[in-house]
Amino acid sequence: MKLIECEEKYAEEVLQILNECIINSTALYDYEPRTIEDVHTWFQSKKEKGFPILGLLNIDGKLAGFATYGDFRHFPAYKYTVEHSIYVHKNFRGLRLGDLLLGEITQRAEEENYHNIVGAIDGQNKISIKLHENHGFSECGRIKEAGYKFGKWLDVVFMQKILKGPKKPTD
Repeated sequence: MKLIECEEKYAEEVLQILNECIINSTALYDYEPRTIEDVHTWFQSKKEKGFPILGLLNIDGKLAGFATYGDFRHFPAYKYTVEHSIYVHKNFRGLRLGDLLLGEITQRAEEENYHNIVGAIDGQNKISIKLHENHGFSECGRIKEAGYKFGKWLDVVFMQKILKGPKKPTD
């Protein structure tokens, strides 16, 4: 696998990965598949805010997965905290790509002087919870029955990792 800065030319592949997750999993608490316009807007927003999108390409140059982070909350006091997302194409799950992507996106957040990186994970996703624990994340909260999808209530687990952050944070 080759790690890349994921560019908008991969928008169709990002769309396929996201929509498969929406339709078949609780990795996203969305009901409706996204459109290509949604993904183009998403790429633009990430670019404007300076947030990375890291991708993994397989030997054939196909996007096997991607990771990004963005605003945790839209209030100024949260400026040193980001929330990450990681998605792996269904054909590449079980190959530890999530492990690689989580390591890379966490390292990027550290390099960008963020103090805290947060993930919101479906409470039944034991694999993702364990992955985060293996990378030094700890559970910092659980909201019971926060979502409803596939005819059942879903708990969301928040996991965090404290990073070095800026040496001299400011208000």
